Amino acid sequence: MALWSVLIVAVPVADWFLPPDIHLAHLLVVPLALAAAFTDTRRTAVTALLALAALVVAGAERSALTTENVLVQLLSLMLFSALLLIVTRLREQHLRHLARVRQVSEAAQSVLLRPLPQRAGAVSLASTYVAAETEARIGGDLYALVRAPGPTRLIIGDARGKGLGAIGDIETVLGAFRFNAHRHSTLSGLASALESDVRWDLGESHHGDPDDWPSEHFITAAVLEIPDNQLCARLISFGHLPPLLLHGGQVTPLEVAAPAPPLGLGTLTEAEYAPLTFRFAPGDRLVLYTDGVTEARDSRGNFYPLVERVTAWTDQRPDELVHSIGADLRAHTGGPLADDMALIVLQREGARARAWPR
Repeated sequence: MALWSVLIVAVPVADWFLPPDIHLAHLLVVPLALAAAFTDTRRTAVTALLALAALVVAGAERSALTTENVLVQLLSLMLFSALLLIVTRLREQHLRHLARVRQVSEAAQSVLLRPLPQRAGAVSLASTYVAAETEARIGGDLYALVRAPGPTRLIIGDARGKGLGAIGDIETVLGAFRFNAHRHSTLSGLASALESDVRWDLGESHHGDPDDWPSEHFITAAVLEIPDNQLCARLISFGHLPPLLLHGGQVTPLEVAAPAPPLGLGTLTEAEYAPLTFRFAPGDRLVLYTDGVTEARDSRGNFYPLVERVTAWTDQRPDELVHSIGADLRAHTGGPLADDMALIVLQREGARARAWPR
């Protein structure tokens, strides 16, 4: 406002020193247009009044206030000011409506994708989530954690497609996982119930037959179980990317020999949901991620080398490792991500536990 006021005052001041055939009154529309573009209605109205006053002063200085030229300029500036005030008012109403919509959207998204705790059972963890669509907090990726009687259970997944269009499928998976995670004593039982519920719900949501489901709607996922009293962890993969195990300075992708089909496509094969059991001792870490991390490309089209980069950070705690990967990923792409990205790092903390069975 101060800068625009100076520009407006400078017009009659300059007119005082310029020759009679040179006029700067037409420049008054510049600060007025800037005020309408970047400020609210009240400040735009103040700027318009200042511009009109400056034009009157400039006309009075040359004793031309009642001439046809100055009167036409005054009328044109008044009409232009009125038009800008109307546009500014409409823009303010639109912005208020957009703010209310964004509040509702953020509230719904925060309920759907709840933030993970920093500690759950025998593990500490850190996470980050970046949606591909601007102004969205979530997109086509998902994660959730449930404390069951005895173990901590966690899911990370990626729905087909990306962005806000996949939120319906994500809600289906998260609801089924939270409902079943503490109702089944084994990870295999949880996986079977999860597939059954997701397939039925997807069939209902997309007007398909849940008993004959092959569809374009499916979700890759990894379901993890970390018992409180055993130095191990169990993993069932529904066609998801292999988690990375950090142990003794080494990074090992946990490849599942026979992964189950993605959630929603369980009828395509007869999956038995046998978990992969591996040692997970105090100090070990797990890196769970979606393809938004590994398929991020640099300017030359090269994918992000996650395993290679994590190897240099095997001594970092979960929050530090999440920050390092996130910063390095942004440097690799040199701009916004083209796909949704979810990243979780877990660390087994020291606790009383039975020895690993030989």
